[in-house]
Amino acid sequence: MKLQKILNRLQKLHPKEIDLSLGRVKNLCKKLGNPQEKLKCISIVGTNGKYSTIQVIRAILKEGNINVNIYTSPHIQKINERFIYNDLEISDDNLVKLLSEVEEVNAGEPITYFEILTAAYFHYAKNFDNINLIESGLFHRFDATNIVNENLASIITAIGLDHLDWLPKNEQTIEKIVYEKTSSLLNSKIIIAKQANRETLDSIKKSISSNNSKKIIFNEQFSFTENENGFIYYEDEIGGLKLPKPNLIGEFQIQNIATAIATIRSLKFQIDDKHIKNGITKIKSIARLQEIKNGKIKDLCKNNKIFVDGSHNPLGAKVLNEYLESLDCNKHIILGMMSNKDHDEYMKYFNNIASLTTIDIPNQSSAIKGKELKQKLSRFPNINYKESLQDAIKSIPVSKNDIILITGSLYLAGEVLNLN
Repeated sequence: MKLQKILNRLQKLHPKEIDLSLGRVKNLCKKLGNPQEKLKCISIVGTNGKYSTIQVIRAILKEGNINVNIYTSPHIQKINERFIYNDLEISDDNLVKLLSEVEEVNAGEPITYFEILTAAYFHYAKNFDNINLIESGLFHRFDATNIVNENLASIITAIGLDHLDWLPKNEQTIEKIVYEKTSSLLNSKIIIAKQANRETLDSIKKSISSNNSKKIIFNEQFSFTENENGFIYYEDEIGGLKLPKPNLIGEFQIQNIATAIATIRSLKFQIDDKHIKNGITKIKSIARLQEIKNGKIKDLCKNNKIFVDGSHNPLGAKVLNEYLESLDCNKHIILGMMSNKDHDEYMKYFNNIASLTTIDIPNQSSAIKGKELKQKLSRFPNINYKESLQDAIKSIPVSKNDIILITGSLYLAGEVLNLN
């Protein structure tokens, strides 16, 4: 209760949810003694794959007894997920103390919710001599995380079209998004993950052309191949690695794993091949093609597999569908999305599905209503609307071996996992 009261107050410190600027967070951090200047950071920017890449790095470094702090957003089930120190979520009591202290130092000055949370993360992180894995929020150039002085490395994951409503109509292009995400990266090392196409990669190279960092680029300085039995062969300038089948599913997750390995090996941590091989079989990942294996939601679909995935943009839909297409079974999608997303563009990749059921996302005033979403996607022949997730699952006429996928929003994914 104490925690929620503080969070409610912090959300009211600024009239806007997002107001792209670095001035407010810099001022608050200055009052806190500039904790961000004392940290060893790896920054992660991009559209998709940031969270998963962080979790791979976390798992591998843990095998080598290297502690990490992690800052990510948004959270899936509870806000503590955003604050990881020494590989553990911060406790409610410690988070209350931390936010209360930062709130007092801020003294009522206007600051956005994300900015004050970011300052709080930095303030607590200074107590640990750990590597900090920092996920950028919206874009990067004016994101609150972009105030560190020194990076060990910057990772650019897959970039695609998303958050277009924060850009002027005439600037809603991949080139502009690339610029906002990559043009202000610090000089260190820049690891570039596999991109959707050559045009995006060329835009990234152009954006960082004046940056003196060493560039480590997929298919140039590192690569991977998969064989039929699930093993992966990874290769970079150091040498090759035969890797076991990871505990994440989907070819896009192999891309994230390769990017994480390239980062770790380029930084010459005290990590050997055994740590990498063991680490990729122990990755923690929430709402990224996560199979629900037990609980209330699983009970509703009995013997059929059910997955939840928080993807919400076209690039995410594309790679998600690529995984679905690899399965020899009927696929049923339950969909809930936020109003500001491109619903038609997201669903255009899912042409080979047995049914589509739209639902309302509970507790999200900014979500599109399931009825309206059904109308927008009426081109799908087997489309239905159900108010609740439970009703949606019960209504799907599944046969043996059919799978159900719940997708369209991280907020929906959080509601699903909370219900379970």
